[in-house]
Amino acid sequence: MLVYNLQGEKVKEINLPSQFYEPYHPNLIKRSVLTIQSNKRRVYGASERAGKDYSAMLSKRRRDYKNVYGRGIARTPRKSLWRRGSQFGFVGALAPNTVGGRRAHPPKSSKVYDKKINIKERRKAIRSALSATLNRELVEKRNHILPKIFPLIIEERLESIKKTKELKSILNNLGLKQELERISEKKVRPGRGKGRNRKYRIKTGPLIIVSKQCDLQKSASNIQGLDIVEIKNINTELLAPGCQAGRLIILSEKAIEVLEKQKLFM
Repeated sequence: MLVYNLQGEKVKEINLPSQFYEPYHPNLIKRSVLTIQSNKRRVYGASERAGKDYSAMLSKRRRDYKNVYGRGIARTPRKSLWRRGSQFGFVGALAPNTVGGRRAHPPKSSKVYDKKINIKERRKAIRSALSATLNRELVEKRNHILPKIFPLIIEERLESIKKTKELKSILNNLGLKQELERISEKKVRPGRGKGRNRKYRIKTGPLIIVSKQCDLQKSASNIQGLDIVEIKNINTELLAPGCQAGRLIILSEKAIEVLEKQKLFM
């Protein structure tokens, strides 16, 4: 594979490590992504006493303190509001079909969302997702606007960029101007999500993979839709958002060296 400099010119040619030659396994990638997403879910649930904090009963007593026995009404739990001798007034309570009653099937905080995946399966899924990023058809299927240079393997100097403005000009030199314009758009989300801290829908752009913590992580974080990650921290959710493999990636040459030297995900 060819390595390019920051101006988009060919510098040299390198061999990619074996992690990039794993066969494409969409089902395995999907299983791995869903495992990550389920483990990120936050447990929530209603209070156990919600809708039950008052005295209500379905009484069948025939004498003192009887409630609905013999009154010819539905057998819904009731609570008495007033009593006058043998007369009493009541309203339905406690049951799901009553005003102020409990919910029929509330979300329960005791539910376990965690999923497990075998280590070898997870590593194989990451290798498969990495190989999918080199497949032009899969990348185009994700609606990425591909440059003439593909795949994008950039020299080590990429990791030392400190300014967001400088990074944008480099991405333009690499032929990613249309891709940056595509991910700069954001639309207001339809539905209730607007009131739940996710008002906008933001498109997923390229993923930059670096070898270590560097200045580029700060400058790249200011570009909407663009993600950056160290090679040791990559996972299938980053490489295949929404379980759909083939994300456009920008690889640092040094990241490939670390991947091969440390035999990551093997």
